[in-house]
Amino acid sequence: MRFAFIAKHRSIWPVAWLCEALDVSRSGFHAWLTRAPSARSRHDEALLGAIDRSFKSSDRTYGARRVWHDVLADGVSCGLHRIERLMRENGLRARPRRRGLPKDTGERTVVSQNLLDRAFEASAPNRKWVADFTYLWTAEGWLYVAAVIDLFSRRVVGWAMKAEMTAQLVTDALIMAIWRRGRPDSLMHHSDQGSQYTSEQFQRLMADHGITCSMSRSGNVWDNAAMESFFSSLKTERTARKVYRTRDDARADVFDYIERFYNPRRRHSTLGYLSPVEFEERAMLA
Repeated sequence: MRFAFIAKHRSIWPVAWLCEALDVSRSGFHAWLTRAPSARSRHDEALLGAIDRSFKSSDRTYGARRVWHDVLADGVSCGLHRIERLMRENGLRARPRRRGLPKDTGERTVVSQNLLDRAFEASAPNRKWVADFTYLWTAEGWLYVAAVIDLFSRRVVGWAMKAEMTAQLVTDALIMAIWRRGRPDSLMHHSDQGSQYTSEQFQRLMADHGITCSMSRSGNVWDNAAMESFFSSLKTERTARKVYRTRDDARADVFDYIERFYNPRRRHSTLGYLSPVEFEERAMLA
């Protein structure tokens, strides 16, 4: 460690001064400089390349555990603690999560019971869907983003984006989910008690497709924690550090996050560090 410190700072102070201050010999330092790197050092250097690729491909959002699973998937054998050490030494630190969702102050009409009751697992696809919407700021004003997630795989099966916070926003997201998943039977849809979800328009759509309605208790965000987790990931991993000039710019970026990263590639701790698409594909083969 002392020789490494000297090598790093020899452009600032004379080597002789540094060696004297650290109580090492100059000959020992120069011998260290010309010594061939150890097998462990060479392996660390190769491993760092795989770590860097995983970290950057996640848009600098992966922590050590997700990076580790990427490295293992590439066929490289190593331990989690080694990944943590190399990421720490090279300043590869994921952005911390930040929470906070918008509140709906609209008038509520039909309110359903909390049938989901925080059971955020599903034994098969299209049994339990959760839904919510959030908002993003652009130079043109707010863009509202609604999404529907299948709890079996945490896959975003429907989404919609509009400049207005209306019932049509959440209706469009559910229509996309129904179209993509082939009009599923025995399906429960869970949301909060927002006026968009309690509206006649949205409730009629669910009734027409035989979907059972479940809603969170008033003011209890944990009743829809799986949905909040997705929006937290969207903001932390993509939108929080962006400044969008137009709503179209924000739409394109959210589309890219959902369809090119989150669904096909993002590793989920709840799925054994598989992506939603990969988890569903493996379940179909089982």
